[in-house]
Amino acid sequence: QVQLVESGGGLVQPGGSLRLSCAASGKNFNTYDMYWYYEAPGKQRDWVAYITSGGDTNYKDSVKGRFAISRDKSKNTVSLQMNSLKSEDTGVYYCHSGWWWGQGTQVTVSS
Repeated sequence: QVQLVESGGGLVQPGGSLRLSCAASGKNFNTYDMYWYYEAPGKQRDWVAYITSGGDTNYKDSVKGRFAISRDKSKNTVSLQMNSLKSEDTGVYYCHSGWWWGQGTQVTVSS
């Protein structure tokens, strides 16, 4: 059984911060690239950040400088630190690797 389980979502005010975590189990993902996707209301799911097995990172321009992806291979986890949050960041965030997906965690940015 392979699982990716996200946590850390919630309601935050504009300009605030959240840290999302993804815990993997049933498989060692240390040789896999890890992605964070998000799905805004009424829009197609798309990636926002990824980190390779070697630790290289990349971000969509809309989140560059505000979000940071990291991984802890000893714990088989990946995180997404989200700072200076905006209303347009609102949506469901998913952890993804290979052909596995997490269940998603809701992030709502609103005053």
